[in-house]
Amino acid sequence: MRDNDLKARQRRRFKKTTDSNHGGPVAPNHLDQDFAATAPDQKWAADISYVWTAEGWLYLAIVLDLYSRRIVGWAVSDRLKKDLALSALQRALVLRQPKTGILHHSDRGSQYCSYDYQRILGRHGFILSMSGKGNCYANAMVETVFKTIKSELIWRTSYQSRRQAETAIARYIDGFYNPVRRHSALGYKSPIKFEHDAKRETMALH
Repeated sequence: MRDNDLKARQRRRFKKTTDSNHGGPVAPNHLDQDFAATAPDQKWAADISYVWTAEGWLYLAIVLDLYSRRIVGWAVSDRLKKDLALSALQRALVLRQPKTGILHHSDRGSQYCSYDYQRILGRHGFILSMSGKGNCYANAMVETVFKTIKSELIWRTSYQSRRQAETAIARYIDGFYNPVRRHSALGYKSPIKFEHDAKRETMALH
């Protein structure tokens, strides 16, 4: 195999990240698979995925602005707890300083139905939306972003430690995905470039 430049294809590990068996409050699906937005900070979507390392699982939570596909908040942890989702949300709030009225969509996982998470959303005037049980398409845009991260970064490398994976993810999101990676749906612009150009055009009209 070495002589012929062949590499074994590793089996992709699967980890369930959504625990909907809880007593927390569940919001209606206000998003209803309408991922379109006409400006930043109208619709955010949040979800959690996973990365395998030699030390065990590393969990990745992101908050995505559906207007530009920009990852406005992210966090990693070795535990699948509410603090992971909270850390990603808090990063998004610090970065965007949003006004009230944003639609926040997630699955029915215990992290997003927790009292602390929903208290922060309520304090900042978010409109809560959650996927229907078993509906794998309700948060499709975030799933597409996770697939992009995994195909362009995660599946290409065998991480020896969680720290190594975290460093690679940080460089990818903050150094490539948001500022550089082009999207056909954005006119082949990066998320940051798309937002910047849209803001400049709006200012020119006024």
